[in-house]
Amino acid sequence: MSPLRDPYDETPAAVFRNVSFAYPGTDRALIENLNFTIRQGEFVALIGPSGCGKSTILRLLNRLNRPVQGDVEIPGGHLCGYMPQQDLLFPWRTVLENIRLPLEVQGGLSAASMDARAKEILSSVGLEGWGEKLPRELSGGMRQRASFARTLMTGADLLLLDEPFSALDYLTRLSMREWLMEQWQRDKKTILFITHDVEEAVFLSTRILAADRAPIRSLREYRVPLPFPRKESDLAGPEALSLKAQLLDMFRECECVEHCESS
Repeated sequence: MSPLRDPYDETPAAVFRNVSFAYPGTDRALIENLNFTIRQGEFVALIGPSGCGKSTILRLLNRLNRPVQGDVEIPGGHLCGYMPQQDLLFPWRTVLENIRLPLEVQGGLSAASMDARAKEILSSVGLEGWGEKLPRELSGGMRQRASFARTLMTGADLLLLDEPFSALDYLTRLSMREWLMEQWQRDKKTILFITHDVEEAVFLSTRILAADRAPIRSLREYRVPLPFPRKESDLAGPEALSLKAQLLDMFRECECVEHCESS
């Protein structure tokens, strides 16, 4: 087995340069002088304690927030596709109508052209024939696939996924992460994926960036030594077990530091 492409291509897809950020009206910075680069074609998992600022990094990348210092660069000025924790499908619109929403916002296409592209994307994520259903008629996993399809419809090469499987049951999560890995290998997108699940991070990503505390001043880097395609059984191998142990030790260290600092 081998990766479909070099996971460490040096071509940047997103760059943080000395970025600092604090929400208006607060003196507490969430991010201070942070530097990191996401490279094209990577699947990068971003992990860290709750509330440390991981989602804020995604909001800075998709321009929902602006840094108070430093630069957030998306080379070429390309758009980011953003998928939040909840699917946020409009309940009064059919699945097809939800999927084509980014095209409606962009404008310039006829309704027939938008529907044709939406049906193509639905087919690619395994939802062919479900376009006329309402979101309430779909299972949780199917709703997340529909949400991912809507994210793909933006045409963005950089996808920002914020804990997209956190609300799913365990077995559905296992199925969805295998499905997402297949989508990534096929479409060759660049993905930044937030998760609290260490095993999920190891299974999916080429590289893991870990925030150990707030404010985030740096991200610890862990390269995942497993080739693609991956199977669940690969997580029981010595390299995966060693990496999971390192990540769990890092989290325990974070908890210890937070407890000491608050005492």
